[in-house]
Amino acid sequence: MSLFKSIVMILFAVTSLFGAKVTQQSWERGQTFSNYLEEHNISNNLLNQISKEDQKFLTEIQSNAEYYELIDADNTLIQALIPINQEMQIHLYKNGKSDEYGFDIIPIVYEESEYFAKVEINSNPYTDTLKTINQPKVAKRVGQVLKNTIDTRSLAKGDQLAFNYKQRTRLGEVYDMPDIEVVKLTTRGKTKFIYADEDGDGHLEGANRTSFTKEGDFIHLVPFRDRSKRLGMPLRHIRITSRFTYRRWHPILKRYRPHHGTDFGARRGTPLLAVYDGKVTYAGWMGGYGKVVKIRHPRGYESLYAHQSRIHVRRGQQVKKGQIIGYVGNTGRSTGPHLHFGLKKSGRWVDPMKHLKRASLNKKKFNKIVIKDAKLRKEKLVNLIDTNSSSYIWSAPDRQNMRIGG
Repeated sequence: MSLFKSIVMILFAVTSLFGAKVTQQSWERGQTFSNYLEEHNISNNLLNQISKEDQKFLTEIQSNAEYYELIDADNTLIQALIPINQEMQIHLYKNGKSDEYGFDIIPIVYEESEYFAKVEINSNPYTDTLKTINQPKVAKRVGQVLKNTIDTRSLAKGDQLAFNYKQRTRLGEVYDMPDIEVVKLTTRGKTKFIYADEDGDGHLEGANRTSFTKEGDFIHLVPFRDRSKRLGMPLRHIRITSRFTYRRWHPILKRYRPHHGTDFGARRGTPLLAVYDGKVTYAGWMGGYGKVVKIRHPRGYESLYAHQSRIHVRRGQQVKKGQIIGYVGNTGRSTGPHLHFGLKKSGRWVDPMKHLKRASLNKKKFNKIVIKDAKLRKEKLVNLIDTNSSSYIWSAPDRQNMRIGG
């Protein structure tokens, strides 16, 4: 990580003597990478130089994603850092000798630190947290932890929240959502501890079906509320060969790349199944993914089935959960027959195995949530409270141009 940080900071600093400046921008809805090149007078020939494997990541830039540009005194783009997920970013740069542009995908450089906050309730948890520490992302996360855990309408003026959390920063600005560890709620003279899982949802200590392991992990058995809404599996027989990650060492390209999905090993011609009811939004060839089907489902889900040998549906078609939509193959960039299955939730790639449920789970009544080192989290928070630590107050985001050098 330090190596990448050094590379990026050196590249950014090298033009400071020429009056270059760094600006923070927001990716517009509907904007394409090709449009972006055109706006900066960069030849579209650059697209032909990008490998088919990397071209698919050009569509992964999310609307409203914050990115950085380095612009020289003549308003020419020198470099751009454009995120495609929480861990990886597109690096577009101008070669000083040839004036041509280069392209790469590199890890995002960020710092992660721990913070503490205590909030007195006067209105509601979100508003009061925002007023106290001046950070909307943390306030939103607090609301998520409390949601479906306590009735926030029952909170009274003077009740108190205390919590510790981890927050990433990138080039001095808040980056990505925070990870809240544990919240202490004091209401009407009673104390409650609420632990946050890796998705940011809260789990109340002492609630039904909660316990601690001897290692200090917190266990919560969460009942399945509506089995009919659970996503199924895309294959009848499951053999996982590669798991979801925002950043992995690519075995073919020999460099870090995201893997936005789960790979399932299977024989060529194995039927592929829609994981839920939905509408086919794409059915055809998609670069390194080969033959692809994409399906939009309710509740903000969208599924992708790549490397197919044969597609069995058409764009615009309505499909049912479990319906055959294609067959396993190895089209596109692939080392052998398999299914690359991707899943988006509200426009962002998520780990499919946290959302898909094996058929055998239908007989189970509960989903097991495990929060590691929960007791240590609690002890850390209690110590911060006992030592009367102060809340960390975030400075207002600087939306002005950030200059490099004097």
